[in-house]
Amino acid sequence: MILSTVYAVTRRLLSLPALLLRRDVTKDAELLVLRHENAVLRRHVPRLRYEPADRLWFATLSHLIPRRRWPQVFPMTPATLPAWHRKLVARKWDYSQRRRSGRPPTAAAVRALVLRVAAENPGWGHRCIHGELTRLGHKMAASTVWNILNRPGIDPAPRGTGAT
Repeated sequence: MILSTVYAVTRRLLSLPALLLRRDVTKDAELLVLRHENAVLRRHVPRLRYEPADRLWFATLSHLIPRRRWPQVFPMTPATLPAWHRKLVARKWDYSQRRRSGRPPTAAAVRALVLRVAAENPGWGHRCIHGELTRLGHKMAASTVWNILNRPGIDPAPRGTGAT
């Protein structure tokens, strides 16, 4: 066991200078073999799905290779890498889950004030209450006052009891 480990380590150490001192022709030949292997594999797999780690690896290597060489080197089109980046940024800054749809709710203090004014002035309808609250500086629609009064069952537009 120890002898095989020493042999493997020695072999790796001796192959390191051979790898570093290898001629460019050998490196080019190895690249051609790997590109041909990629072409054969692409013929057998119709569409590859890259994982985030693969995309990160390609994006990192793209900084080392001139952009004009991307079509020959990368297994995807040159527009794919920036598209991945755009999607990543769009997902990172997407606030749609935090956004609530519709109007914001009316403040509890304003609702309490509308109900108090309606209780103190039973003859007023929702338009009179709206007018008084507008004069006090509360900006809201008359329909909002109507909805606030209607929810607890108060008649928003009381009918007159006398003859017309």
